[in-house]
Amino acid sequence: MDFRLTDEQRDLRAGVRELLAGRYGREALRASVDAGGALDRGLWRELGEAGFFSLRLPQERGGVGVGLPEAALVFEEAGRALLPGPLVATHLAAGSVPGAAEGTAVVTAFDLGGSLVTHLGEADAVLGAPSLPAGEPVPSADPLTPLHRVARPPAGAGARAYRDEGALLTAALQAGSALRTVELAVRYAGEREQFGQPIGAFQAVKHLCAQMLVRAEVARTAVYAAAVTADPAEVAGAKLLADEAAVRNARDCLQVHGGMGFTWEADVHLHLKRAWVRAEQWRTAGEAEEALAAELAAGLAAGPAVGPAAASG
Repeated sequence: MDFRLTDEQRDLRAGVRELLAGRYGREALRASVDAGGALDRGLWRELGEAGFFSLRLPQERGGVGVGLPEAALVFEEAGRALLPGPLVATHLAAGSVPGAAEGTAVVTAFDLGGSLVTHLGEADAVLGAPSLPAGEPVPSADPLTPLHRVARPPAGAGARAYRDEGALLTAALQAGSALRTVELAVRYAGEREQFGQPIGAFQAVKHLCAQMLVRAEVARTAVYAAAVTADPAEVAGAKLLADEAAVRNARDCLQVHGGMGFTWEADVHLHLKRAWVRAEQWRTAGEAEEALAAELAAGLAAGPAVGPAAASG
């Protein structure tokens, strides 16, 4: 199976990266942090106009008409830019919730399990729910992901029907973040000097950056493969690998930056905090491991395949 990107897919990725660099660069990111994580409705509408949420809607319904692999590429770029908001839920709601595809509506989901929901205070709808519930704000690890606790989620508001697609797109976000922290670590290692030379010349820092790159590329490959096959077990594996890559790479990037990485002015801690939240969305590490174990057990129960040698013997 060939997982190499086509020219059209490369152009799509480049176009999304250019759009986000121009519309949600570092100044906009820091402004979002200073604003307490408030969602930019203007940016949300621009994303809708650019086809971000309607990517997989058929063209006859006003969508872009591409598939899950292309959506994974787009969400990877969103993760790289730390684009905030319930991106996955709104994308999944396109075609079923009025205004979601166009970006005029913000749709969240009960994707954290239990009663927690992100961006509820700014949402117009909850994926799969008939109404928008009330909730109490609770502290969030990520300053750009506000959380609310709902006493009693509406009937039918579970995200189970969307779990695999939601998990895959969240894994793409995580992979993008993991790749971005590699870039941040390598850039800082080339700029910061100790003992008259860049710290990137030291073997320990080289090894740390190399390990980060391996993690990120393995996660990205798993996400691309799962996007092509849409196999639930491969989606679970991709989410598991991408969560680990995003969290561990952010931690290693902090280590490369030293004390500078822990300051509020640096962006590294934002990648770590967002990775923590995403790791709990749609499918946790424990749930992914159980799904993979169940798939392995089913394969063992089915017995070995009958090969040519067995058939002839």
